Amino acid sequence: MSNEAMILKSDAGGRMLLPVERQVELVREFERSGLSGPRFAAIAGLKYQTFATWRRKHGTLPATRRRPRVPPPGLGAWMEAVVEPGSGSALTVMLPGGASVSISHPSQTPLAAQLLRALAPVPC
Repeated sequence: MSNEAMILKSDAGGRMLLPVERQVELVREFERSGLSGPRFAAIAGLKYQTFATWRRKHGTLPATRRRPRVPPPGLGAWMEAVVEPGSGSALTVMLPGGASVSISHPSQTPLAAQLLRALAPVPC
């Protein structure tokens, strides 16, 4: 690591704020060092999580995977199904936005399923 002096700023929580150039420099030094990430961070006086974030931004550490916001095709979304008393044997499916679908005969089930599949990609 370089021996040149640098005045560092800190935030209200006491965390040191390093310029991006210095972050990149530290990541490059780490990649040449052969040390483990936690060991290098300790020597440099950094918290490992902070250093790992810099490695994702400026180095060769791959970005973390984020969960997709919408379910992949075929997995569907959960919906609430309610059988209301007094309505015979009808099944009422309450949809987002206040709409509902009532199924009173088993032959209507494929049509209801087709409707729900068609509505699935529509955001609420």
